[in-house]
Amino acid sequence: MTEGRRILFIAALLIFSFGAFAQKTKTQLQKEKDENLRKIRETEKILEETGQQKQSSLGELIALNQRINQQESLIRSIQSEIHVLDSDIDQKSEIITSLEDDLKQLKKEYATMLQSAQRASGKVDKLLFLFSAESFDQMLMRLKYMEQYSAARKDQAEVIQRVQKVLADQVTETQAIKKEKNSLLGDQIKQNNQLTSLKQKQNTLVKKLEKEEKRLKSEIEDTRKAVAKLDKLISDIIKEEMERAAREARAANSAKTAEAAVKLSANFEGNKAKFPWPASGIISQKFGRQNHPVLKRIVLQNDGINIQTKQNEKVKAIFDGEVRAVAFIPSIGNSVIISHGDYFTVYSGLKEVSVNKGQKVNTNQEIGQVLTNAEGISELRFQIRKNTTPVDPEQWLKN
Repeated sequence: MTEGRRILFIAALLIFSFGAFAQKTKTQLQKEKDENLRKIRETEKILEETGQQKQSSLGELIALNQRINQQESLIRSIQSEIHVLDSDIDQKSEIITSLEDDLKQLKKEYATMLQSAQRASGKVDKLLFLFSAESFDQMLMRLKYMEQYSAARKDQAEVIQRVQKVLADQVTETQAIKKEKNSLLGDQIKQNNQLTSLKQKQNTLVKKLEKEEKRLKSEIEDTRKAVAKLDKLISDIIKEEMERAAREARAANSAKTAEAAVKLSANFEGNKAKFPWPASGIISQKFGRQNHPVLKRIVLQNDGINIQTKQNEKVKAIFDGEVRAVAFIPSIGNSVIISHGDYFTVYSGLKEVSVNKGQKVNTNQEIGQVLTNAEGISELRFQIRKNTTPVDPEQWLKN
């Protein structure tokens, strides 16, 4: 391999390696940014609906908090993209510098070859050079040398042209990357300004809600009573279902029935972290104990998760099962309890229910629509229980 061809090979290898790595990273970051934008559009819709009410609401604050988190995530994605572009520009600058050095060396070598050729043609006639050979073999060798020298000059000229083309392409690509970076920097400034505006709105809303402590505490107490009724209802229905299943198994003395229940439970467990979400939206309250987002020294307890969503959002079953109960709780709305062997899923806060007790349901089958309360908040209360024991639904649903 000649020096010129070696230079081209190394340059091509570097360009391919850097380009493939950067492209993969940029593709991942673009996907992440698109997902952030999708979530932002969804949260903006929720905010729009909760903000239509004149009264400041906790649901609006929760949606706004989530919107701020998404905005910060979007800005981080943009910053990561800019970092990748900076790295890409640095790498291409190194390639350009290397190519410029190589091109300078190739031109120097080519100039030397031309000078040697001119000196040779000026001193000795080519035919005389050939026929002055002492033997026929020496003449053939001189002829071969002249052909190789001529081919080398031609090859060197072609290599120079190709290196110049690669160099020009790298310069063009670098300019395009710099333009893309400038566009992202402008987008970053825009998103930072929007984040500042969101935080100002958040601060204003928090101050309003802090002044309404009495109303918020009253709402918390009403919700706590309604949730206590719901939890008792769920526990009673599950216990009744467990007792019924045990009676049927004893009466039938059927290992087949028990085996089917065990299989269904195993299938449910086997899909942990793979279940579809029962509704789209944001998690407005997590599982377990947590501090109230506004009121100090107030701790909330949740046996599931709350998903704040859009008006008339469809609620779907997360897995195959059988509807064991459809019930209504004041202040919460309708609830649907579905059994999956030893596991139960509970969907509460429905305005309409499209299934009946005893009905078989499939994964992603619509079971109802979410209820929107007087404050414009549409919220699904979702639980997963192993028999009567609540588990964290976030660990079971798809990330």
